[in-house]
Amino acid sequence: MAELLRVATAGSVDDGKSTLIGRLLYDTKSLFSDQLAAVERTSRERGDGYVDLALLTDGLRAEREQGITIDVAYRYFATPRRSFILADTPGHVQYTRNMVTGASTADLALLLVDARKGVVEQTRRHAFLTSLLRVPHLVLCVNKMDLVDFDRDVFEKIKEEFRHFAAKLEIVDVTTIPISALGGDNVVSRSPSTPWYGGSSLLHHLEELHIASDRNLIDVRFPVQWVVRPRNDDLHDYRGYAGQVAGGVLKPGDEVVVLPSGLTTRIVGIDTFDGPVDEAFPPMSVTIRLEDDLDVSRGDMIARPMNQPTVGQELNLMVSWMVDAPLRRRARIGIKHTTRSVRAMVTDICYRVDIDTLHRDETVETLGLNDIGRIALRTTSPLCYDLYRRNRNTGSVLLIDESTGTTLGAGMII
Repeated sequence: MAELLRVATAGSVDDGKSTLIGRLLYDTKSLFSDQLAAVERTSRERGDGYVDLALLTDGLRAEREQGITIDVAYRYFATPRRSFILADTPGHVQYTRNMVTGASTADLALLLVDARKGVVEQTRRHAFLTSLLRVPHLVLCVNKMDLVDFDRDVFEKIKEEFRHFAAKLEIVDVTTIPISALGGDNVVSRSPSTPWYGGSSLLHHLEELHIASDRNLIDVRFPVQWVVRPRNDDLHDYRGYAGQVAGGVLKPGDEVVVLPSGLTTRIVGIDTFDGPVDEAFPPMSVTIRLEDDLDVSRGDMIARPMNQPTVGQELNLMVSWMVDAPLRRRARIGIKHTTRSVRAMVTDICYRVDIDTLHRDETVETLGLNDIGRIALRTTSPLCYDLYRRNRNTGSVLLIDESTGTTLGAGMII
């Protein structure tokens, strides 16, 4: 099975994010003939002088009327070397929450810059969010190079400007590629228009990127999602615990501890839909069978006795607030952490980050729509968690409106 790479686009309005995804789908022959025919027909009806590949992802009526992306659109394609899930995220400031949603699970972010405009405010905003979300890899795509006659000096200036800004952030791997999404230059294959560029095409870089080491294979973390009891004649005594491996490597015979109870036992078997396996690692979904009949239920965490997550009720979070109603001190909210849901109260709003300057405003008393800030809260029952920088799965939470079930924000434990 080909390795899966999750990619999110980012960047300012009209930098060409949707067009780039459309170009990748088109040039890799990942489109059905009726999809391409529909895009060609719509382009003609709108009076476009070319086939607008952005229509492949901008499916909402408002998106097509305004020529912008509003919602997050996911597209899947595969090459012989790798499978891809592409998240096309919006560039407008008011849809920052949608960008956070699309990038929260990404292995790589494609940050687009218009070669005519260079690094702008929204470029810096999305670069900061990418670093905040701990996306391991970032590709700076200097798009619309055809509109500046593929000028190397323009490319190098933008590259250096972004490198200077990225030095303030915790972005480990940055690659810069000059492209033209509309014309396909350096997208799937190297372009003769950029003989001065010695790097690979975008698709080649995506195919060859090493991501196995990005996952935490040291700290065993298995949030229990479901207790499997078939209760039939063939499996009368079967008891297993299903979930997705969030960290580490699990094998039959391993000693484990169940949290928050603290009871220890051993793994006797690991089952999947295709049958038993000898080991499980992220992001596999498996069912674990234990040696002893313990009281294990949804929301519990299985870990190693000598390498346990933090168990506590006091949390410090970096939060991306996603609704119009402001977040205030002493607000009561729901928390969704891995497979566990608890209630919580906000005990403090520490500061809000000015994304443009990266300065902290410690005088704020609320967080508003699209704000990024640090808060402290206390949960009604303990959570088993890690810091977000160590494990993105066990270090992240959703903030929920208990009365409506609406997602209020996304939090990263710090």
